[in-house]
Amino acid sequence: MDTFIQPGTELFWVALLVVAGLGLVELVSLLLGVSASGLLDDGLGYHGLGDHDAGLLGAWMSWLNAGGVPILVLAVLLISAFAIFGFALQAIAGSVVAPLPTLAAGPVALVLALPTTRWLSRGLAKIMPRDETSAVSQTGLVGLIGTVSIGPLDQGQPGVVRVKDAYDNIHTLRAQAAPGYVIETGELVIIVDGSDGLFLAIPAPKELSDVDINRG
Repeated sequence: MDTFIQPGTELFWVALLVVAGLGLVELVSLLLGVSASGLLDDGLGYHGLGDHDAGLLGAWMSWLNAGGVPILVLAVLLISAFAIFGFALQAIAGSVVAPLPTLAAGPVALVLALPTTRWLSRGLAKIMPRDETSAVSQTGLVGLIGTVSIGPLDQGQPGVVRVKDAYDNIHTLRAQAAPGYVIETGELVIIVDGSDGLFLAIPAPKELSDVDINRG
C-alpha cells in the first residue's frame, strides 16, 4: 500500500473516494426513482444559471458555476479537478526534488481546480439537456399533480413527490402532507403550497387517478 499511495497524495486519494461516493449516491437514488442531484437543487432552491443569492457567496457561486449545471455535478467536477491537479503536481515535484507537503500541495491544486471547474461547467452545460427558457420557479410548481415516490407523507420528515411541469420536465420535490393528511407512497397528490424548497401536498381527487406524470 505504501508504494501505491505516494507521500503527499493522501488528500487527493480521499478526493477520489468522495467522487466515487457521490456517484454511488446518485446511482442508488436513481434506482429508487429519484435523483439526488435534483433533490439537492430543489432543497437549496436552486434552478440553474443566475439563480443565486446576493452577496459574496452568491457572486462566487455564480462565477464558479458559469454553465449552470446541477450542484452535484459541479461538486464532482471541482473535486475531480482538485484530485487530478494534486496528483500531477506531486508527480512533477517528486520527479524534480520531492513531493510537496500536503498543506502546500492542497491549496495549489485547489487554485488550479477552480478556473478549470468553471471552464468545464460552461462546456458541459452546452451538451446537457437543459433548457433555461423552460425553467420553472417554485411558485410555478404549485398546482401540479404528482406521485409520492418516497413516503408516506405526513407533517414530519419530508418525503419526495415527482411532478411534471408544462414543459414535460420531471421535478423531484421535498414535500410534506398538508395538516390532517397522511399520504402513502405511490398515491397521487396535488402540490398546494411551497416555500424554501419544501412543498405541501394533498391527496388528488379520485377522478385524477389515471394521470401518469411519466407519460409524454
